[in-house]
Amino acid sequence: MHLFESENDERESADGAGLPGRAPWPENPILVRLWRAGNVESVHRGAWVVVDADGAVVDGQGDWNHPVFARSSTKSLQALPLIESGAAERFGITDEELALALASHHAEERHVRVVQGLLERLGLKHEHLQCGAQAPTDARARAALSKAGLKPTAVHNNCSGKHACFLALALHMGVDPARYLERENEAQSAVRRAVEEMSGTRRGELSVAVDGCSAPTFRLPLARLATALARMANPEKLRPARRNACERMVRVAAAHPDLIGASQGSLCSDLLRASEGKLFPKLGAEAVYVLGVRGKSRGLALKIDDGNYRAMQPLVVALCERFGFLAPDEAARLETWRQGPIRNWAGVEVGRTEVVA
Repeated sequence: MHLFESENDERESADGAGLPGRAPWPENPILVRLWRAGNVESVHRGAWVVVDADGAVVDGQGDWNHPVFARSSTKSLQALPLIESGAAERFGITDEELALALASHHAEERHVRVVQGLLERLGLKHEHLQCGAQAPTDARARAALSKAGLKPTAVHNNCSGKHACFLALALHMGVDPARYLERENEAQSAVRRAVEEMSGTRRGELSVAVDGCSAPTFRLPLARLATALARMANPEKLRPARRNACERMVRVAAAHPDLIGASQGSLCSDLLRASEGKLFPKLGAEAVYVLGVRGKSRGLALKIDDGNYRAMQPLVVALCERFGFLAPDEAARLETWRQGPIRNWAGVEVGRTEVVA
């Protein structure tokens, strides 16, 4: 299994540790097993849920009402005010720039170039980004920086596209760029409202913490997160401005899968390619994964309890196959991410990954 799409770690606790009367963590079922020599070597527990665009649960396992930190899985929701406010139109946000707002990119040359271009057009520099410097996930990009004797900057952060677009929204709303991540400013308040409205969270169901990139991250029930993605991919019942914004983002992701993740080594990008844009997927750190299914009024959200991507990746593909979100020929294009043999460094088959969800 690939481990390339990692994100920054959580750095701060939530403003509200949990819902009243709820246990710190549910006793979720085993979803994935790893076998070696006919014996179970490791297990991964978690929860998953499939809902429709009205929020009705279709199927699931584990406690899908338990709140989780959504991390970067909400980037499309966070980008809604950029379009709805008129900021995208005012600053001429291109489809490529919007794709980077939705992305956890690997800092390939194209990713960095697009973000830098947007900052220049806004009259800003990489120093205005508050996401922090991060070495590129892409090995070739890391090698190129090293060869040039350069250090990574905030532009190389996997969240730099989101932050550049946050800055555009702040400028449009008259917010000081130095304060663009403060939770109570007009721009971030609009972001929170969009997350609440799309997910249908009730009072007390959503809290906010600081993400690895310093932006606000949201903690909400897994079923609410799935609802938001079902609505994003199937926005017919939303008000016209929001529907148009959702349709543009889904269209942009389908047209630019390399920008959403990477040219290689990204489950999000591979799902977009394999499904030809039928799926609208997004990774969140600590093994959160969400996707909306266009034309089927379905959203999927899952969380592996121990945050391990080696369990998350085959589970995502297996669930997409089970519910018909991927046709057999589409799933066959995702062989790298599916359950199956485990090989050691010498190429010898030593075990297997099994999805038991």
